[in-house]
Amino acid sequence: MGLSKRERLIVLLTILSVGALAGDRLVRAPIANRLGALRNDRDQALAQVEKAKILLQQREQVARKTVLWNDAEAESGVARALERWSREARLTLTSVTPDRMAGDKGVREIVFVVAGKGPLDALAWFLYQVETSDLPLKVKSMQIGSASEAGDSMSLELRLSTLYLAADEKSSSKPSQPRRKETNDEDLLL
Repeated sequence: MGLSKRERLIVLLTILSVGALAGDRLVRAPIANRLGALRNDRDQALAQVEKAKILLQQREQVARKTVLWNDAEAESGVARALERWSREARLTLTSVTPDRMAGDKGVREIVFVVAGKGPLDALAWFLYQVETSDLPLKVKSMQIGSASEAGDSMSLELRLSTLYLAADEKSSSKPSQPRRKETNDEDLLL
């Protein structure tokens, strides 16, 4: 029993349709799903890389803020900052006394005793600058007094501390490198 031309066409189209449907379900759909999953994994990995970059940048910033590299840098940096903040706040600093404290092997501490006088708003601005500084400063103690009820003549005694990395004993025993001859010629310096 032979099939007519029309029946053969219907059977052929049916087989092609079933084959296309099977190919879609068994081949194309799993590949598309896998590609979608790979894209999601890639996006998550890229997001993690970006987050890691941001964390590394923040870590570097914290490392720069946390510990100064030597005693001279720590002392001069804090002294310059205190002077700048007092000038901005219109606060008269009567004394700034640094005192190096004995510390652990790697990290040491310098305590600054700061005394000053000025109006209440100057003290407030000065303390704000100390607290929001990029320098690694810690307020150990603070004493504020007033000569009048109006707050136009206030006194401040502040104990601040900062950390610095102690020089390695091995490197300090090495002979220093010979100094280069200093010159006053500005053209050579530029």
